[in-house]
Amino acid sequence: MAEETQKPAAAAEEVVVVPDVAPAEKAAAAAAAAAAEKELPPAPEPEEAPEKPAAAAPEEESAPAAEEGEEKPKAAEEEKVAEKVVEPVTYKESNVYAELPEPQKKALDELKQLIQEALNKHELTAPPPPPPAPAAKEEEKKEVEEEKKEAEEAKAEEKPAEPEPEPKPEPAAAAEEPPKAEADAPPPPAVEEKVEEAAPAATPTEEMAVVVEVVEKLRAEVDEDGAKTVEVDKETIVEVAASAPVAEPEPVKEAEPATEAAGPPKEEADSTPPPPPEEVSIWGIPLLADEKSDVILLKFLRARDFKVKDAFAMIKNTVRWRKEFGIEAILEEELGSELDKVVFTHGFDTEGHPVCYNVYGEFQKKDLYQSAFADEEKRKKFLKWRIQFLEKSIRKFDFSPTGVCTIVQVNDLKNSPGPAKRELRQATSQALQLLQDNYPEFVAKQVFINVPWWYLVFNRMISPFLTQRTKSKFVVSRTAEILFKYIAPEQVPVQYGGLSREGEHEFTTADAATDITIKPYSKHTVEFPVTEKCLLVWETRVVGWDVVYGAEFVPSTEGAYTVIVQKTRKVAPADETIISETFKGGEPGKIVLTIDNQSSKKKKLLYRSKTKAYSD
Repeated sequence: MAEETQKPAAAAEEVVVVPDVAPAEKAAAAAAAAAAEKELPPAPEPEEAPEKPAAAAPEEESAPAAEEGEEKPKAAEEEKVAEKVVEPVTYKESNVYAELPEPQKKALDELKQLIQEALNKHELTAPPPPPPAPAAKEEEKKEVEEEKKEAEEAKAEEKPAEPEPEPKPEPAAAAEEPPKAEADAPPPPAVEEKVEEAAPAATPTEEMAVVVEVVEKLRAEVDEDGAKTVEVDKETIVEVAASAPVAEPEPVKEAEPATEAAGPPKEEADSTPPPPPEEVSIWGIPLLADEKSDVILLKFLRARDFKVKDAFAMIKNTVRWRKEFGIEAILEEELGSELDKVVFTHGFDTEGHPVCYNVYGEFQKKDLYQSAFADEEKRKKFLKWRIQFLEKSIRKFDFSPTGVCTIVQVNDLKNSPGPAKRELRQATSQALQLLQDNYPEFVAKQVFINVPWWYLVFNRMISPFLTQRTKSKFVVSRTAEILFKYIAPEQVPVQYGGLSREGEHEFTTADAATDITIKPYSKHTVEFPVTEKCLLVWETRVVGWDVVYGAEFVPSTEGAYTVIVQKTRKVAPADETIISETFKGGEPGKIVLTIDNQSSKKKKLLYRSKTKAYSD
């Protein structure tokens, strides 16, 4: 018997949930990764990879039971366990402001205020402050300074024993003598003798004005020096007035309007309006504009657990990184098409998220591997290409609060070079770090398929350090059939067991398909109704085939003969991927497809059909 379901039943493979690296978990995950690198042996050859997990994880379907009697109850238990693990706790998060909890609304409002202040001060695009010196260097500087101080103190202790310091009091005494000489010197006569040498005459009014100015200057000069106090009597004033030259008041009078003239420019400078706030956009959306901006800000807040200051710092770093990396220029660059089969988007999942496939097995090709990772320059180009691909994918989102603005990542590790390839590991780690720091909350789900044994070991090591929210985004499976749990068969590429093919065909992704799980050692039949004068078209596929397939037309009229459309035959895995057939009906009846699963494993059956009218 077979079970017909809207979604595929959980396969008997082990499905493990793995991490989304969050800030609070980076230290633990990094430690586990380092331990894994040291402890894990080199990756095995692709042919040997499936054998290892069978011993470590007997619940997986990759190794069939030795006895058929034990296999069926085990399969039932595995299905229950798999269903529990594959269905993690999901987090439904809204981007509509009115639907947010009050604490999240408050955090969003605070973040907006911080961003507005930064935009007013042009702080977001300002260059970052120089990084502080490392702690080790500071300690070294302190030690050097302490050693210098100790050396100076040691020298200071040795100096009293030397005979040279004895004549030092003499310059001190000599330094004290000038003040005595200044005190003994008579101040007024010296001024009078110098002034008496000049002889030009002046009018009484001019004399008085000049005298007053001279006296004030003398007083000011003497008071500033702090050494004398000058007393001027009437006779001295008369004598100085008679002999002093005519002072020039013009420079003094001209200085006043000069200071007045210098005033207006300062007022004009102070009255200059401040520059307008800067405008900053990320992925084509301004940071502060409308509800689309809220969607962007909520991504950063969720990445930092709604800690406003941390989210604000992340935004500042992202804006600066995008400017330094030259994102806008990279979007226009031509970086080649040799990596198009490594990373590509194809179809959508059941919730409308675009699906991105990462095929690591392509790097087994030496030419491709060398062109991507041979040296530092090529690794930089690969990183630019990966960022360009992601940027172009993100620009297709409209960022509306009720729309889709996340993607599903499918990571195919079949024939992956594994951790033994240092260049690939370095490039991947660098890319992941950039994505975590600058592209928050853009992944709805991470699905790992065809995983080798070493990845399962690594996953088990780091899984205890992760939060449930992080685990809910990641799923790991030994086969590709887990894709049907999240992606409709007509959307899954043909190379991963689906019905979606490139080129022109009778069916497209708009034509829905049905998926069924056929139990081991059981038959299943599919019926398509046929009306008079119609053309029936159908597609059939069994993932992995290894079944017996046949098709026949059964008329509705009693006593009519059955017409064999497809003779019963064994379909091997390598024979064909999809069977496409047509039948021109001349009388009412039905097409019956028979699939006989004679193997000890469950099989995934996919099919779809449509009817066309025709006239003779």
